[in-house]
Amino acid sequence: MSGVVAGLRQGLLRTVAGVRRAVPAPVNRALDALVRALPEPLVLALNPGQLRYSRADIPVPPPAPSTPMRLYVAPANFAGQGFRWARAAERLPGVGAVSMAFQRPEDFRFPVDDAVPVAVYATSPSWQRRQRAYVDGFSHVVIEAGRPLFGSRSDAFDEALALRARGTRVALLFHGSDIRLPSRHVDATPWSPFADWDLAPRLEEGATRNAAGVARVRAQAPEVPVLASTPDLLLDVPDATWLPVVVVPEAWRSDVPPLARAVPVVVHAPSNPVVKGSDLIAPALERLHAEGVVEYRRIAGVPAAQMPALYRDADVVLDQFRIGNYGVAACEAMAAGRLVVSHVTAQVRDHVRASSGKDLPVVEATPDTIEAVLRDVVAQRDHYVGVAQQGPGFVADLHDGATSARVLAPFLGVEPHLAG
Repeated sequence: MSGVVAGLRQGLLRTVAGVRRAVPAPVNRALDALVRALPEPLVLALNPGQLRYSRADIPVPPPAPSTPMRLYVAPANFAGQGFRWARAAERLPGVGAVSMAFQRPEDFRFPVDDAVPVAVYATSPSWQRRQRAYVDGFSHVVIEAGRPLFGSRSDAFDEALALRARGTRVALLFHGSDIRLPSRHVDATPWSPFADWDLAPRLEEGATRNAAGVARVRAQAPEVPVLASTPDLLLDVPDATWLPVVVVPEAWRSDVPPLARAVPVVVHAPSNPVVKGSDLIAPALERLHAEGVVEYRRIAGVPAAQMPALYRDADVVLDQFRIGNYGVAACEAMAAGRLVVSHVTAQVRDHVRASSGKDLPVVEATPDTIEAVLRDVVAQRDHYVGVAQQGPGFVADLHDGATSARVLAPFLGVEPHLAG
């Protein structure tokens, strides 16, 4: 019997995939509606192995807040930011928030209010139907990364328009490669990873599709705000608003001063080595390590919960050398009082200064200059200790959630100055 089911499953998947490629979008939406109407046991039987789940895997969402403003942030939670923005919004009076994200087995386990297994998110008709009813209980929804709220067969921008038509306030939020155009980025910095990366065409297609979705939503609902997690994305969505990433400074704080050891410890923990430029800086770091100028530690596969201890044991943290921005990892290292060295474009630094009145305390370096910069750090420790000491205050002022709450306040109908 199992062989029959497997044969039916594979045949159905091949047929559906072929049909989806051959028919226009309205027909695909009709097919998706048909799949959502299938009985759950049939879906469970027909799912491919990587999307198998049991009824016990379907989570019960947390209760919707009882506050006047009820915010839902979903479904990406990259680097735990959906969860952190939800907590930031709750600094505002009368706001309660819930974050949701679908998770793959291999994902880092960042905190989130409602973790949904990817198989359930992608294919469970009962979860998708219940999810639609659940989201109706919220007054405000932030849709992340152009990803649908109601499962992979849906469309995030159609969802945004449907929610708006029902009276729900909606915002669109982007994190990075979901809206960053590789064709634009290659002209912004000579270190762009997109010039020769085989994933660039796929990323271009996805970002172009999301940009078209934003345009479609704004054409029909111009009041829908667009938010971007880093200033460099404002080049791709010029009318977006910067929503700073959020970290918890207390979780990273250290009383150990940097650069006190004879041989400084330099840490690089790339989440994506291609994007971070790890291969471009490796020869210089290996030379410095071999000479005994620094102790270089390249870290991989460390769970998020162990990162604070890893950063506290470092003197210098190398962030990224290709994209030209700064994000969660740099903020965490600054909060720990470490010296952060990275490539950050003038556009990003200027926007930070114009928005906050503060200079970004990240030492500039490129793959061409990283060796000279680190030799200078070792030679002029007092100067660079002063730069590192600015980090915790910068993060506390701009990235502890209060600034992000003020950015979200107009969308939520709250006065920004009321952010706690």
